[in-house]
Amino acid sequence: MTDLSTRDGAATGTGDRSRPRAALPALCATQIVSWGIVYYAFPVLNPQITAATGWPAGATTAAFSLGLVVSVLAGIRVGRILDQRGPRAVMTVGSMLGVISLLIVAAAPNLPVFFAGWTLAGLAMASTFYQPAFAALTRWWAPDHVRALTVVTLAGGLASTVFAPLTAALADHLSWRHTYLVLAATLAVVTIPAHALALRAPWPDAPIGPVHKAGGAAEVGRSRPFLLLAAAFTLSGFAMYAVVVALVPLLLERGYTTSQAAWALGIGGAGQTLGRTLYAALARRTTATTRTTILIALGGLTTAAFAAAPGPYGLLIAVAIVAGMVRGNLTLLQATAITDRWGATHYGRLSGLLAAPATTAAALAPFAGAALAVPLGGYEPLFFLLALVSVAAALIAPWTGSAAVRRRLPPS
Repeated sequence: MTDLSTRDGAATGTGDRSRPRAALPALCATQIVSWGIVYYAFPVLNPQITAATGWPAGATTAAFSLGLVVSVLAGIRVGRILDQRGPRAVMTVGSMLGVISLLIVAAAPNLPVFFAGWTLAGLAMASTFYQPAFAALTRWWAPDHVRALTVVTLAGGLASTVFAPLTAALADHLSWRHTYLVLAATLAVVTIPAHALALRAPWPDAPIGPVHKAGGAAEVGRSRPFLLLAAAFTLSGFAMYAVVVALVPLLLERGYTTSQAAWALGIGGAGQTLGRTLYAALARRTTATTRTTILIALGGLTTAAFAAAPGPYGLLIAVAIVAGMVRGNLTLLQATAITDRWGATHYGRLSGLLAAPATTAAALAPFAGAALAVPLGGYEPLFFLLALVSVAAALIAPWTGSAAVRRRLPPS
């Protein structure tokens, strides 16, 4: 990873002084731990939480969804701060908030305190998940940012692979509260010093792209391609994150054990890592709109496969791996969507605007999925419905290209 940093620095003229060599490996580690603990632990622990406390599953899932909504609202402001000041303070403080939020969740005596903990977790998500990491890498590694983004998302894809089974193993021996305490301590030890010490390089000036000479972020944000892209990512994000959170209940409904369900969820992370190794080749051979359409459609196909294939377990594992590959590519697709179409000048702000509706949909997806499963008669018909949502997103995707960008900007 150091070689990548040095080579890119020489190519762009930014030099090692403005590109921290430790940033890429540090962000790889913190994305695994942050996603694994703050996000992926909840789907594994939620059945135990509801059983131990008597709180309704809809209420606990709503608390988790509230945290995701808060991350959306905070994400736009975080994006502007990132554009101006860089990632060090944002991500370090975000790690601290993540630790505090999990301590509150673990100690919550009632639902209001549980909701408060997840509300604070939303601020941590906005400050530590992919958006700030992508902003840092896009600025420091430009114009070869796709390679850096691929490396960090390859690592981030392992979050569920590592922490879903690990969380299940901890929960076999500890209560859900003590499990969260162990996870909070891990989050503190890994992410706080990594963000504080590895992201200290000077924040370079934003590059001026040809698209932004004619108009700024506000103009791009009101354009038809941007709005349609936001719509496609919103529908796709809703379906994708509903599937992630609903996969464990789907498999439990079919008679599989919690451990088997957790491994199925976790193995999707390995699929994400595998899929992301293929993204650069896909980007070289397709336009931004073509790969957007293909990947969103494939997401719908894998969701339908989960619904249509009740077993055997090996087949479900295979579907989980393929679904993870698609999900991994969708993450990189969203990370590069702004620079592919409008350049990197206002990356933080535009990515925040683009992510806001999609992350809102992703935030509502766990609660909406649990709520819809009841009138639909279970999680299997829910997965068929989510597949149709992805198809609708794929039908919008071909209209998200900008003729000006296709003429002026090279492919990533």
